[in-house]
Amino acid sequence: MALFSYPYPRPMVTVDCVIFAGKSEETVKVLLVKRKNPPFAGVWALPGGFVDMDESLEAAALRELTEETGIGPLPLKQIHCFGDPGRDPRGRSISVVYAGTLKDAHPPKADDDAADAAWFAIADVPALAFDHASILAYVMKDFNYRLTTRL
Repeated sequence: MALFSYPYPRPMVTVDCVIFAGKSEETVKVLLVKRKNPPFAGVWALPGGFVDMDESLEAAALRELTEETGIGPLPLKQIHCFGDPGRDPRGRSISVVYAGTLKDAHPPKADDDAADAAWFAIADVPALAFDHASILAYVMKDFNYRLTTRL
């Protein structure tokens, strides 16, 4: 069976994970990885990566989270998609963002294409690769809303 391909450019599809740990709004930390490879080698980022052709978006998010941090599986909620044309210097990229929470910040173990993995207090988050600062801000707004309304 031949596959039909439309004559339109196709964007890359990625997933990013925003994982929080902590028991109160004051003690919340976020999990980050230090990128091993370009672009942004040596810069902190949200765990994530490319979606494989044979996996669902959520499966890709869980795989990337586990491969890069050793943390998982855990329940994830799809939060939002980010797709500004200039968000990735490698080309057109659309990222589907997932979020999850843990009561305690389990020690991460960097692997795969992550040179390091660590928990950061929200007030101490370093500069982030790609548009990950905007993604984190968006998810924090949603997260704070959920804390406030107890959803």
